Order: sequence, then structure tokens, then C-alpha cells
Amino acid sequence: MQATATVLVYSDNANTREQVRLAAGRRPAADAPQIEILECATQPAVIEALDQGGIDICVLDGETAPVGGMGVCRQIKDEIFHCPPVLLLIGRPQDAWLATWSRADAVVTHPLDPVAFADALAALLRTRLLAGA
Repeated sequence: MQATATVLVYSDNANTREQVRLAAGRRPAADAPQIEILECATQPAVIEALDQGGIDICVLDGETAPVGGMGVCRQIKDEIFHCPPVLLLIGRPQDAWLATWSRADAVVTHPLDPVAFADALAALLRTRLLAGA
């Protein structure tokens, strides 16, 4: 198992980034690798980080402005070769269809449920590791 996985967290809200960091912890599940969080508050920072490589999972806040996580998700799925899996945070369960449009790999709603978030993150990490990325 890889020693550490890098999780990119995109949100313009520092409180949301903190909630993600706390919910993920150092390791979201016993069988998942330890994680390092890379915080991005702007869409250009996300693109730059992904272009540099080394990102294992992206957590994108669908409520971010001016460029929401759903739009960023669709963009990176189109533009980033071997795009990492994306966990999308949505404001309402009714927005799940937009998450499908954006091609997110998993969805969790706000307010963040720490257990549901950690489970979704761990599942994506397992899938990523099994794929050998």
C-alpha cells in the first residue's frame, strides 16, 4: 500500500476546507493510506496542482464561487489526462443529477456528515489504489 495519498480540496470557504480536513482525518479508514491535504481556493490553483501531478483524489465544493466544483469537475474530467477520482460536495440532494453531469465519481451533501464523507473518500482511495495509480 502506498504510504501517503494526496487529496486536493477545492473550496472558496475556509470553513468548508476545515470541515473536510477534520472529517478525513489522517487516514479515512483503517485500510486506506494516510493522506495529505492540499487546499485550493481558486480554480486556477486546482488546474495548476493537477498539471503538476501527484494528486490522488480531488474533493470539490459545488457551492464555490465564482467557479463551482461541478464546473471544475467537468473541466478536469475533459482536460486532465488520467484525472484523479472526484468527490463532489453538493448543497442539496436534489443536485445529484448535476453531479452526474459533471462526471463526479462520488457525492456527499452539505452539511458534511464526517462518517459519510470518510466512507466516500476511503472508497475512492481504495479504487485508486487498486487501479495502480
